Amino acid sequence: MTNFDSKNPPQPELIDSCVHCGFCLATCPSYRVIGKEMDSPRGRIYLMDAINKGEATIDVATSQHFDSCLGCLACVTTCPSGVQYDKLLAATRPQIERNQPRNLSDRLIRTLIFNLFPYPKRLRNLLPPLWLYQNSGLQKLLRNTGILNKLTPRLAAMESILPQITADSWQDNLPEIIPAKGERRYRVGMILGCVQRLFFSPVNEATARVLTANGCDVIIPSSQGCCAALPTHQGQEVQAQTLAKQMIDSFIEEDLDAIIINAAGCGHTLKEYGHILAEDPEYAEKAQLFASKVRDVQEFLSEIEFTAELHPLTSDELTVVYQDACHLLHGQKISLQPRQLLRKIPGVKLREPIDARLCCGSAGIYNMLQPETADELGKQKATNLINTGASLIASPNPGCSLQIQKHLDDRDSNLKLLHPIELLDYSIQGKKIEI
Repeated sequence: MTNFDSKNPPQPELIDSCVHCGFCLATCPSYRVIGKEMDSPRGRIYLMDAINKGEATIDVATSQHFDSCLGCLACVTTCPSGVQYDKLLAATRPQIERNQPRNLSDRLIRTLIFNLFPYPKRLRNLLPPLWLYQNSGLQKLLRNTGILNKLTPRLAAMESILPQITADSWQDNLPEIIPAKGERRYRVGMILGCVQRLFFSPVNEATARVLTANGCDVIIPSSQGCCAALPTHQGQEVQAQTLAKQMIDSFIEEDLDAIIINAAGCGHTLKEYGHILAEDPEYAEKAQLFASKVRDVQEFLSEIEFTAELHPLTSDELTVVYQDACHLLHGQKISLQPRQLLRKIPGVKLREPIDARLCCGSAGIYNMLQPETADELGKQKATNLINTGASLIASPNPGCSLQIQKHLDDRDSNLKLLHPIELLDYSIQGKKIEI
C-alpha cells in the first residue's frame, strides 16, 4: 500500500481549508531549522493532498517530512484560516505507521521507546542500573569520549537528557486518598504520569499538597498507567487506545469534580480521549465523560477560588521566566492562567523571553528521533530564557524541563528550573528558595 488506506485518511475538506498563505512558516520550528517548504505545515498539507489524489505516494521520501514535524501545533494558533492541522496530522501519522515500513534503525529505537517509556514499572526496574551507570564514572567516560554519539546519535540523544537518579526516583509513596486540609470543597483525581512519577516525583507531591491546601480531597488510583501521549503523537493507534482504556477504567468508579494532570503533553492527550476512542462502542461515551473532567492543575487552580495563603519565596524580589509548553499553549490554549498564579506569590516578578511560543525541541520523543533539529531548537530556547536575566525558569512539562536542562548544562548555566506548582507549594509552606 503506497497511498492512504480507507481507515480515517486526512479529510479533503480539512485539507482544502488551507489557502497556502504561508503565515504558518514563521512559527513552524521545523521549517525555521530545516528551511524546506515540505518541512512546513503548508508543505505537509500539499503532500497530504497529493497522496489523497494519487499524485504522490507514502514512501521514504514523503514520510520523512511528516516525521520532521514536532506536532507543537504552533501553526494551529497562527493560522488565520483556522486550518485544523492537528486533526490532519493525527490522521496522517497512523497512515505512515501502517503503510510505510521503517528501516532497521528506526524500528529498533521506536521499539525501545514504545516498550519502555509508557510503562512506569518497566522504567522503575531500570533505575538501579541507571544509578550505577551515573555513579560509577561510566556516564562521564562515555560523554567525554563522544563514542555513543558516533555509534548511535539517537541513543546518545536519549542518554543526554537522562536526569540524575536520586532517592526520590524510587519513591512511590503517595496514598490513594489524601484528604483536604480544612473544609473539603472538591474531590479530584490525580494522574501521576510515567516520566513524571519517576524523575519528577517532587512535582507530584507538590501538586497533591497544593490541591489539599485549597480544599481538595485527592484520589490517586494505584491502577493508573500511562496517559497514551507518546504513542498517540507518533501514530501508534492500538497501543494508545489500550492505554487510554486502562486510564479510564482506573478512574471510572470515582465520583470526581475534576481529573488533574500536571504535565502539559499528557493533559492534551487526556483531553483527546473522546477522539482517540470515538469508534469504540464500549468506551466512546466513557472517553467523552473522562475527557470533559480533565484539567491541567494550573487551569483548575485558576477556575476555583485559591484559598491557601502564599508567602514570599526569597527575601528579595524573585524574577521568574515562565516557559510555555506547546501542548499547554497551543494544544490546550492555557497561557494566562499559569502567569496569573505565579503573580499571586508575593515578590515574584515575571519576565518574558523572545520567541516564547517557539518549541524547545522536546515534543514528546522528537528529541530522540530527530536529535539534530531538536538540539538546534533547544539551544535557541535556552539562550532566550537565559537572556531574560531571570533567576528561575518555571516549566510545566517534564519533557520540556529535561530538554531545557540539557541545554542549560551545555551552557554551564546555573539557572534554576522548577515546575510552577512547586513554586506555589514552597510559597504555601513558607519555604525559601535558594538561588
